[in-house]
Amino acid sequence: IVNMYIMLCVLQVKGLVKQHIDSFNYFINVEIKKIMKANEKITSDADPMWYLKYLNIYVGMPDVEESFNVTRPVSPHECRLRDMTYSAPITVDIEYTRGSQRIIRNALPIGRMPIMLRSSNCVLTGKTPMEFSKLNECPLDPGGYFIVKGQEKVILIQEQLSKNRIIVEQDRKGAVGASVTSSTHEKKSRTNIIVKQGRFYLRHNTLSEDAPIAIIFKGMGVESDQEIVQMIGTEESVMASFAPSLEECQKAQIFTQTQALRYLGNKVRRQRMWGGPKKTKMEEARELLASLILTHVPVKEFNFRAKCIYLAVMVRRVILAQGDNKVDDRDYYGNKRLELAGQLLSLLFEDLFKKFNAELKKIADQIIPKQRAAQFDVVKHMRQDQITNGMVNAISTGNWSLKRFKMDRQGVTQVLSRLSYISALGMMTRISSQFEKTRKGEVSACGLVKNLALMTHITTDMEDGPIIKLAFNLGVEDVNLLCGEELSYPSVFLVFLNGNILGVIRDHQKLINTFRLMRRAGFINEFVSISTNLSDRCVYISSDGGRLCRPYIIVKKGVPMVKNKHIEDLSQGYRTFEDFLHEGLVEYLDVNEENDCQIALYEYMINKDTTHLEIEPFTLLGVCAGLIPYPHHNQSPRNTYQCAMGKQAMGTIGYNQRNRIDTLMYLLAYPQRPMVKTKTIELIDFEKLPAGQNATVAVMSYSGYDIEDALVLNKASLDRGFGRCLVYKNAKCTLRRYTNQTFDKVMGPMLDAATRKPIWRHSILDADGICSPGERVENKQVLVNKSMPTVTQTPLEGSTQPGQPQYRDVPISYKGSTDSYIEKVMISSNAEDAFLIKILLRQTRRPEIGDKFSSRHGQKGGVCGLIVPQEDMPFCDTGICPDIIMNPHGYPSRMTVGKLIELLAGKAGVLDGRFHYGTAFGGSKVKDVCEDLIRYGYNYQGKDYVTSGITGEPLEAYIYFGPVYYQKLKHMVLDKMHARARGPRAVLTRQPTEGRSRDGGLRLGEMERDCLIGYGASMLLLERLMISSDAFEVDVCGQCGLLGYSGWCHYCKSSCHVSSLRIPYACKLLFQELQSMNIIPRLKLSRYNE
Repeated sequence: IVNMYIMLCVLQVKGLVKQHIDSFNYFINVEIKKIMKANEKITSDADPMWYLKYLNIYVGMPDVEESFNVTRPVSPHECRLRDMTYSAPITVDIEYTRGSQRIIRNALPIGRMPIMLRSSNCVLTGKTPMEFSKLNECPLDPGGYFIVKGQEKVILIQEQLSKNRIIVEQDRKGAVGASVTSSTHEKKSRTNIIVKQGRFYLRHNTLSEDAPIAIIFKGMGVESDQEIVQMIGTEESVMASFAPSLEECQKAQIFTQTQALRYLGNKVRRQRMWGGPKKTKMEEARELLASLILTHVPVKEFNFRAKCIYLAVMVRRVILAQGDNKVDDRDYYGNKRLELAGQLLSLLFEDLFKKFNAELKKIADQIIPKQRAAQFDVVKHMRQDQITNGMVNAISTGNWSLKRFKMDRQGVTQVLSRLSYISALGMMTRISSQFEKTRKGEVSACGLVKNLALMTHITTDMEDGPIIKLAFNLGVEDVNLLCGEELSYPSVFLVFLNGNILGVIRDHQKLINTFRLMRRAGFINEFVSISTNLSDRCVYISSDGGRLCRPYIIVKKGVPMVKNKHIEDLSQGYRTFEDFLHEGLVEYLDVNEENDCQIALYEYMINKDTTHLEIEPFTLLGVCAGLIPYPHHNQSPRNTYQCAMGKQAMGTIGYNQRNRIDTLMYLLAYPQRPMVKTKTIELIDFEKLPAGQNATVAVMSYSGYDIEDALVLNKASLDRGFGRCLVYKNAKCTLRRYTNQTFDKVMGPMLDAATRKPIWRHSILDADGICSPGERVENKQVLVNKSMPTVTQTPLEGSTQPGQPQYRDVPISYKGSTDSYIEKVMISSNAEDAFLIKILLRQTRRPEIGDKFSSRHGQKGGVCGLIVPQEDMPFCDTGICPDIIMNPHGYPSRMTVGKLIELLAGKAGVLDGRFHYGTAFGGSKVKDVCEDLIRYGYNYQGKDYVTSGITGEPLEAYIYFGPVYYQKLKHMVLDKMHARARGPRAVLTRQPTEGRSRDGGLRLGEMERDCLIGYGASMLLLERLMISSDAFEVDVCGQCGLLGYSGWCHYCKSSCHVSSLRIPYACKLLFQELQSMNIIPRLKLSRYNE
């Protein structure tokens, strides 16, 4: 376990949400400046002298505007309580002209940027735990989320196919094609190469039809057929498959660049750009080739050389994929990129900044001609709300819709789940996939939501200038100096940098070895990766953001570079993890580079070819799976179930949980650290914020109330607080001022006329009309006695002297099946200067029959079936009674051996007074644990001699008996209980409402109806479907068959044939709706006795 320490260190350095925070920091400190540089100058058509130039842009520290122009720094917790956005001002330095003078203004605010907690601009950064407590913040809280309008929002990691890479794939018909999604700061476009009847075509959405590939080559200036073929490849098979495409040119009679461009010009979809100079069709085609097709390949002064070679490589890939080479795998993580908060926000900000500038330009164009330019001061027209609201709305709704990139995504952000510490952590490492909208229907997102493993790092973008220089110095030949035929030589490898062709190289192995040496020596960033693809004969160098990578120990000549002395230095703090990277002991590999390496799992597995050693095998698992003890002894689905249930376990949320006022908060009264822990549990500090309790479990059958996973609980344990929990809910209201000078008010309690005491509904109110802390609230009692003016929009009529406006009561009242207690009341104001009242309500609940429990092995030992007084419980010879009796039939079919081992290790730990480890692929050995038990005089199998509490006789078998960590889940029977006799009905159909929240009925649905028909119980059917639901008396005319009213048929103008009958109201409604659409349903009546 030498390497354990490294692991600790990585997490100290990286943290679990480091990727979110890093990416946000990069955006705020680097990317935002690049966006400003790209759009730095605004000019106006109205006045060529006028301009506005951005000199610098920076994001400040989070603050809040208390009164006009008075700001003060704000803490995240205050924003949570006051429903505000935790955001900082974005300020710019500008230089602009006013009249003839040139003015420089500094620190002008243009909007506000929501700040990610724990990022470089957050008030929490670099604080000690002591300072955290002063700010009411939990030092163990991971950060990495935003607070918008008082809600904690996470931007989920989004998974994309990588940009600027050639991906060869088959379509549904089995035809092979290549596609590239190019993305630069300016444009995004997708270019496809497809095969139709053995000929190659280029497909792009700016072309009205697919263009033959040879014509594209000629349009790019490669006019001779020989040269085209040389670029694509001179092998017989390649030439044979490309030949038909050359004949296309012949057929179309296109031989020169001009002819080709003219041909393409007719195929361009016209973009009607109003304004701007008119272009000829040829110029349009040339522009298209230069800037829209394969946008990411740069073209300078219409030198198409690099783009031609790229296109040739694409065609060559398609030809080879028809032969032996395989198509690319879209699901392979080397072909994927993960988009983090920083990238998503930078797209959003860029869009908003461009809109902001366009708005300013529009204003300048309108105003400068009207006033003389001398008076036009642009600063007066810079509005802040556009950028602010754009950012806030996107994060709070999760809708990322950017016009320029035709990007329209829903559900990018989610509310941070605060059920337990684990659910918050697990949410930060979650990845949502972009293919979610593949099939409609109730498809659960199975396999589309993934989680990061423990030590994963996601790269951010970096400068590629130094890498290009280095590559050319290491013998890469520039692609522009070659004739093209070299590309297909067997010994020559193409070198790609981030999807662009750099050049070619002969001795690719030497390039790779030198490159890795330079990286380990620290001359290149540690996250740059280099890998080969032998089937395509390519060397890929990547430095772009969004690649997944993880650290490995370097192995040289069969010996790991990390020695014991290094580990000692680490533990004493002489070295940091960074030093390990710079000294070439450890390095990060991304998915593609892992394929070139031989990685040993353990030190004894190293052979002569090994290049790297895994730091710790258990880091394969993520946060949720890391909690399970001995997961390698469980059946796989059980571990998956536990991952889902671990997020629902009640426990501790954070050190600041008593100061929070959340909509719903579940806390355990007496949480405990698990007796059997894992390395992961230590790393994520789960022991400091646990969610569960160590229960003494006896595995035996008792009473018959324990069938199918039901548990039997000991009543005495519950009395002593086992599984006791607190449920906090909140109620809130705002008191607003309205446009017509009226406002909400809070009235005092209403007094009973006779006794002069407050009436029952108002009995818990203080004199100010707000409930007082510590009071007990019953259902339908009022918490805040708020009144609201009846008229809020228009000014009051005849408002010469303002009369007293009318008020109507809109009390905030408590609704709940059981009583609550008022924990605290907060009165404050929100950002819009409205009063804000928040009330925290508390319930203490003890486990009752029907509550759900589970161990850490996916055993929903839920629904406790019976609560037994302690005197009836079996006890062992030391007098210990179990807390839980579990039915032994839960084991065989589920094969959760991990749970059996956890019981053994827990029992040994209790006797020894220490914690055992159940880490994945390791942990305390069963053999050692059994020896511990024997040493204390227990049976090595963990079984005990147990006496029945009912008869007092010993049970006839030894009972497996010991501590297991149990979690109480948030599903409690009190919150699910629902029944109804009579109650509310829907307005339109007059049928009972639906759902527990609306006190709805229990519906007898279509399938239940079928059963009753099968039984032939027709009167029961009638009762359920009509009499108990929406029976309705109608008058029907027997002559015309239409509905009449109060015994009179309007159609026949008589009451002669009208009869009265009962039909469902919904049926009557349908008839009337049909009549409104000119369809006449007629009811044919016949006497029941005929």
